[in-house]
Amino acid sequence: MTTTTPLAPKTGQLPRGRRRFTAARPAAGFAAAAVALFAVAPLALSDFRLGLLAKYLCTAMVAVGICLAWGRGGLLTLGQGVFFGLGGYAMAMHLKIADAGPGNLPDFMQLYGTATELPWWWRPFANPVFAIAATVLLPMAVAAILGSFVFRRRVKGAYFAILSQALAAAFAIWLVGQQATTGGTNGLTDIQGFFGYDLNDPVNQRMVYFVIAAVLLLLIALARQLTRSRYGELLVAVRDSEERVRFLGYDPANVKLVAYVVAAGMAGLAGALFVPAVGIISPALVGIVPSIELVIGAAVGGRASLTGAVLGAIGVAWARTALSEEFPAAWTYFQGLLFIVALAFLPGGLASLAAIVKRRRAHRGLAGDTV
Repeated sequence: MTTTTPLAPKTGQLPRGRRRFTAARPAAGFAAAAVALFAVAPLALSDFRLGLLAKYLCTAMVAVGICLAWGRGGLLTLGQGVFFGLGGYAMAMHLKIADAGPGNLPDFMQLYGTATELPWWWRPFANPVFAIAATVLLPMAVAAILGSFVFRRRVKGAYFAILSQALAAAFAIWLVGQQATTGGTNGLTDIQGFFGYDLNDPVNQRMVYFVIAAVLLLLIALARQLTRSRYGELLVAVRDSEERVRFLGYDPANVKLVAYVVAAGMAGLAGALFVPAVGIISPALVGIVPSIELVIGAAVGGRASLTGAVLGAIGVAWARTALSEEFPAAWTYFQGLLFIVALAFLPGGLASLAAIVKRRRAHRGLAGDTV
């Protein structure tokens, strides 16, 4: 009597049940995140804490773009504060015009400025459609211009990081110097309304939180789709071997440019939503230090993992708020040390701990079998 054994799956393929489980994991994680953000957090947190969480979620949006550009494309973007600020100022300009009312100047212009009417470059932002579009398209346009100039000249690595950081410094200095039209060091403050809704009302503040949470989930879904697409594979190939990609007929500059522009758009959208959540945008939020803080969150959580980058950004932002109150002078040093330790000893961030533990267990198992 002969017995037959089931055919083994082809090399490189998972069993059918395992494939279904692997495919269902992202959907389950997405559903869990939605429940946590839309049900658990509003019930468990006070209005003040929920407002802080909304602020942290905005930094997580920037981390999603950093995960795409740095984690997948190898582009160490130390200037995301520029795009965050462009989106934030575009939104704040419209809201300040709306708060002032028809024919009136924003309050800071009446205090510091000498003009009797809006500057010409402020006027388009009175239109809400233009302002909303500008929060995303303006950062993407700046990134496209800068990226085309940089990537086509094959500037990469530390040189690209320094250049992006210099851009953040120049942008912050320019904002400070234009006190009559940008608010100078103070920035645009005391924002009261959000498209007709009073931001002093706790109900409207919760509405802003829900909008931010929904946008974050959409950005995560978009980034995941990009990373799993053919473009995502090409981006990783450019990161690992740019010359091979060029020999295959692709232009690595265009591949990197797309990731850089998309990350800039995400940062601009985050800045735009940060304004109604906090009520302020200033040069202190867009310079070198904030840009580095955004990267630290993604590095600590895991720059190659969307989940790790998002949770890392939220965790670092929360730690900054909590610990800086107790150790205001030492927090900056601790933050820098955290970044160095993450890059030196845990390049994959906290998200890579599970894989490291799994590999060590497998190694121990193989060593035990050989003995």
